[in-house]
Amino acid sequence: MATTSLTAATTTPLNLHRRFLSRFLLSSSSSLHASPPLRSVAAVIRNCGSITAKPSSELRRRSRGSDREDEKLRALRELFGKPGVGVDAYIVPSQDAHQSEFIAECYARRAYITGFTGSAGTAVVTRDKAALWTDGRYFLQAEKQLSSSWVLMRAGNVGVPTTAEWLNDVLHPGCKVGIDPFLFSYDAAEELREDLSKKNNELVLLYHMNLVDEIWKQTRPKPPGEQVRLHDLKYAGVDVPSKLSSLGSQLADAGCTAIVISRLDEIAWLLNLRGNDVPHSPVVYAYLVVGIDKAKLFIDEQKVPTEVMDHLHAVGVELRPYESILDEVENLVLEGACLWIDGSSVNAAIVNTFKTSCDKHLEKSSNKKKDNAGTHAVINGKISGPTGVYRSSPVAVSKAVKNQAEIDGMRSSHLRDAAALTVFWVWLEDEILKGGTLTEVEVADQLLEFRSKQDGFVDTSFDTISASGANGAIIHYKPEPDSCSVVDAKKLFLLDSGAQYVDGTTDITRTVHFGEPTARERECFTRVLQGHIALDQLVFPENTPGFVLDAFARASLWKAGLDYRHGTGHGVGAALNVHEGPQSISFRFGNMTPLEKGMIVSNEPGYYEDHSFGIRIENLLCVRDINTPNRFGGIGYLGFERLTFVPIQLKLVDFSLLSVAEIDWLNDYHEQVWEKVSPLVDGPAREWLWRNTRPVVKQ
Repeated sequence: MATTSLTAATTTPLNLHRRFLSRFLLSSSSSLHASPPLRSVAAVIRNCGSITAKPSSELRRRSRGSDREDEKLRALRELFGKPGVGVDAYIVPSQDAHQSEFIAECYARRAYITGFTGSAGTAVVTRDKAALWTDGRYFLQAEKQLSSSWVLMRAGNVGVPTTAEWLNDVLHPGCKVGIDPFLFSYDAAEELREDLSKKNNELVLLYHMNLVDEIWKQTRPKPPGEQVRLHDLKYAGVDVPSKLSSLGSQLADAGCTAIVISRLDEIAWLLNLRGNDVPHSPVVYAYLVVGIDKAKLFIDEQKVPTEVMDHLHAVGVELRPYESILDEVENLVLEGACLWIDGSSVNAAIVNTFKTSCDKHLEKSSNKKKDNAGTHAVINGKISGPTGVYRSSPVAVSKAVKNQAEIDGMRSSHLRDAAALTVFWVWLEDEILKGGTLTEVEVADQLLEFRSKQDGFVDTSFDTISASGANGAIIHYKPEPDSCSVVDAKKLFLLDSGAQYVDGTTDITRTVHFGEPTARERECFTRVLQGHIALDQLVFPENTPGFVLDAFARASLWKAGLDYRHGTGHGVGAALNVHEGPQSISFRFGNMTPLEKGMIVSNEPGYYEDHSFGIRIENLLCVRDINTPNRFGGIGYLGFERLTFVPIQLKLVDFSLLSVAEIDWLNDYHEQVWEKVSPLVDGPAREWLWRNTRPVVKQ
C-alpha cells in the first residue's frame, strides 16, 4: 500500500533531495520520530510563493450532496462566535486522539465536513473560505469528492502554502484559530502556534468542544465497543512482564519515572492485546501510563472480557476509565514525576495539561525558579519536582524490530495469503476471459471471500484498491458500489490488497493486463519492475536510514524522465498496523531512523499517468544480516528477505529492457514462488501457478 507523500509532478523527489541537502548536512540532530500520516500540513514543504490552487469546481463537476456540505459549513461557521469558542477559523485534521492513520468512523470528522474520504488531509474553514490540503496520493480523489465550496490545496506543489501560511494570508492580524487539542500532537500544535504568531494570529485550544461534533450530533456513528482479545504468546514471542521490565529499564536509564503511551499499536504490542476498534487495524482505543514498576491502562472496561482482565491483573496492569487520562496526568505532577513525552505522538491536550499542572506546582513551591521550558524547578543546581523529558517513544523501535516468533508468523501468514491470491487470480482470469462483467467492488469482495477461508484470517489490512484503467492512477483509490468501474480486459488492472491474520499482516500489489498491453504500458511496467528488483537486491551498511535506499527504486524510471508521487516503502507491523513507523524508505530524508535487522518494510515503486493507468509492484521484505566478504569500518551489512510470493505477470515485461541479472532475479523469484506456494494449492490453482512461474530466457 503506497505510503504518505507530499510530492507532486512539479516537485519531484530528486528536487526535494537537492532543496534540502544543505539543511540535512548541517543538521546532525534530525528528529528520529516516525512521521505520522500528514501529522500537520504546517509541517509540509514550505513555499511562500503565490497560491495557485483552484476551486474544485474548476477541476471536476460539482459533486452530489454539495448543498448538504454547504449546510455543514454554514453550521460550523455559526459556532465560531459561540461563548467559549470565539474563533475566526477552525482546523479539522484527519487523526483521532492517538494520531492514528486509520480511525473509527465516529472520529472521521474531516471526512464528514468535507466529503473527502482519503486517509490523509487537513481541512481549514474560515468565516468565508474553506480549503483542504492533501498529498499526491489523493489529488485525483479529492478532485472528485470535494464540492465547489472547497479549494483543493495540493500539498507539496510549488506555490502551495502550508495551512499556517494560508491562514496568515487570508486572515487579518490578531485573529484566533481554533483546534481540538486532542487531535493534534503536541509538536504539531506548537509548530502551528509558532507559525501563526508570525502574523500576530493566536492558536486557541478548545478542550471542551469539538465544533464538528457539535453539528454532527445524532447522525454521528457510535464509538466502537467490540471486545479486546489476547494475542497469543506463540505469535507475540515475548511476554508482557518482559516487555514492561525492558521499558522500565529504559525509563530509569533516561532518569524518567513514567511515560504516557498514546499510539494504539504500541499499546497493543506492549500488552499483547488486539482489538477491533479501528477498521483494518487490530487495536483498541486506550492510553497507557507505564512507571518503573507499575502500569495503568485507560480503556472502556466494557470492552475488556474476563480473560483479558485476568491477563492484565496478572501482569500488574491496573485499569482506569478512558476519559480519566488528564486526571492521571495531573496526578503524575503531584507525585513529582519525571515524564517521558513523545511530542510527535502524544496529543497537545495531554502535554499542555502536564505543563500547566507543573507550572501551578511550581507557583506553590518556595525558593524555586522555572527553567526556560517552564516544566521543572532548580534547587541548588539540581532538577527538582515534576518535569518532562521530550524524546521519541522507546516502544516504537522495539515494536518495529520483530522477534523470531513474529518473523515466523509473518512468513507463515504470507504463504497462506499467497495461496488465497493464487486461487483468486485463477478465478478472475477465467471470469474475464469468459467475457464476464465484474465491477471493481465485486472483484474486491471475491478476494475477501477467498482470503477469509484461510486459517487465522481476521480482517483486511486496508480497503482493497481494485482499480481498472484510469482508476489505477488514483494512488489510494477506493471503489464504491454506486460509482466504481467495470474491470476492462483491454486496460491495466491494479490490485493493492492485504490481510490481517492472527500471526501476521500482509500487503501486496500486482498490476496485470487481461488482453494485449501497449508498448507504453510494457515499458512503464518494466521500469517499475527494474526499480523493484534493484531495491530487493540491495546490500547496505548498518545504521543506514531508509531514505538512502529510495533512489535505487526510482533510478530506472528517472532514466526515462518518469517518477511517482509516494514513498517507496513503509514499515509493517506483525499482526498490527499495515503502516508502521518509525522506519520507511522514502525521499523525505527527515526520517533518520536506520533500518535494523528484523524490521519489515514494503518495496513498492510505481508509475501513474493521470486519467489513463496506474502501475505498482509491491512485496514485503524483512531486513536481515548479509555475510559480505569484507566489513569496512568493522560494521555489518544488511539486505532483505522476501516475504511475499505471488507471480509477477510476464506479458507486461519488455525483456529487451532487462539485463541478464534482472531476468535471473525474476526466474529465481518465480522458482521460490512455486516451491513455497504450490504445496498449498491444487487443481486449477496449481496449474495456474505452474504456468506463471516458468523461467524465461533473454533472446
